[in-house]
Amino acid sequence: MTSIIILLFVLGYLAITLEHPLKLDKTVPALLMASLMWALLSVGFHQGWFTLINQNDTTFNATNGVVNELGEDGFTNLLLYHFGKTCEILIFLIGAMTIVEIIDLHHGFQVLKDLVKTKNKKQLLWIISILAFFLSSVIDNLTATIVLVTLLRKLVATREDRIWYAGFIIIAANAGGAWTPIGDVTTTMLWIGKRVSAAHLIARLSIPSIVNIVVPVLIGSLFLPIFKGKLKVVKNEEIDKQSQKLLSSKTMLIVGICMILFVPIFKSITDLPPYLGMMLGLAIVWLVSEFIHPEDDFTKERRYLYSTHKALSRIEMSSILFFFGILMAVAALESLVYGTVLVNGQPVSVGVLRYASEMLSRSIPSQSVVISLLGAMSSVIDNVPLVAASMGMYNAPLDASVWHLIAYAAGTGGSMLIIGSAAGVAAMGMEKIDFIWYMKKISWLAVTGYIVGYLLLLFMESLRV
Repeated sequence: MTSIIILLFVLGYLAITLEHPLKLDKTVPALLMASLMWALLSVGFHQGWFTLINQNDTTFNATNGVVNELGEDGFTNLLLYHFGKTCEILIFLIGAMTIVEIIDLHHGFQVLKDLVKTKNKKQLLWIISILAFFLSSVIDNLTATIVLVTLLRKLVATREDRIWYAGFIIIAANAGGAWTPIGDVTTTMLWIGKRVSAAHLIARLSIPSIVNIVVPVLIGSLFLPIFKGKLKVVKNEEIDKQSQKLLSSKTMLIVGICMILFVPIFKSITDLPPYLGMMLGLAIVWLVSEFIHPEDDFTKERRYLYSTHKALSRIEMSSILFFFGILMAVAALESLVYGTVLVNGQPVSVGVLRYASEMLSRSIPSQSVVISLLGAMSSVIDNVPLVAASMGMYNAPLDASVWHLIAYAAGTGGSMLIIGSAAGVAAMGMEKIDFIWYMKKISWLAVTGYIVGYLLLLFMESLRV
């Protein structure tokens, strides 16, 4: 039965990876995988086939096929614990997504267009990369990419130029999301899961993340002919009403960004979970949006166009359900005792993921090499389940080097292939970027930035007292 549960995870993972060839939304296998794994876990536990382990490393099982009251409470509390930790992440993401959608409804991101006025190709490369880096550190890398690729369409007339810029946006957006606890789902998971603190994450990853994008941009601006000379700009563009700035655009952009940035401050002051800070931020943004007037002639009939209810309807619930499925499936593996390992000379029972980590460590003694390979894997496999699995594999304290390395590797490694991140998939769809073209033209730049940044992070971690 243990093999069946592991096989379910492998098959589900494979279906998620092959989402595009199978033409099956990855949410479906994620939910199926999680539900069936926990169902088998429950049946097996009550039949006495499995031993389970909770977050305190306490094991419990059935005796002669009979589960006592302590065992029942143990299983119930185990499920509630993992459900609660998963929901902390999901509620946080729902709040952040809603704030971003409210800003977008008020055309707040159009304010960024005024910052880009150059016609010099090299200057535009630096400006667009810097914008992508810092914007994705506050909002998610997917939204940052969509905003900036849309901006490119208003600035750059030639598609060949645009796809080159889009390639650098992908690298910058992924690098920008890796160094803040609110910039990427994976760093949010590590932060809420109490693997990293906001201050240490920013202090340790900011410089390597900057290097991750600066190296490719330097190479591009100095050596690539495509970034020489002047841009062929879009002329006589008819500005769509949907893309015009509103009276409320600047206000909602500032309020929304400030409320997202306030979340780590709220946690440090109150020591409450981050999702409560995000809910406070959402409440304030929602309150401001109720009383602000986006247009000169603002009537009650047009209020629904800018309402938070409309913003809520635009949230990708399929992504939320995907995260739920993945995190609960990984929790099932984490809870199932697979074997024993030696801790201080004593055999200790551990879950599937911790056992896998011990076996991997024996095969490849260097932990930094293992984690660097994790980054390469994240260019093919979704980084959310990779990080979720790694959180169950390593038993390290808060702000240990391993968590910083994982945050960097999983966050930036997806840039190596265009299908390796949400930012890449979004740009691929918007500009019809060819997979092979990206691999030939952009991948080597992403790999170079990744390696230099990773080596710098290793050096910085080696200097820790």
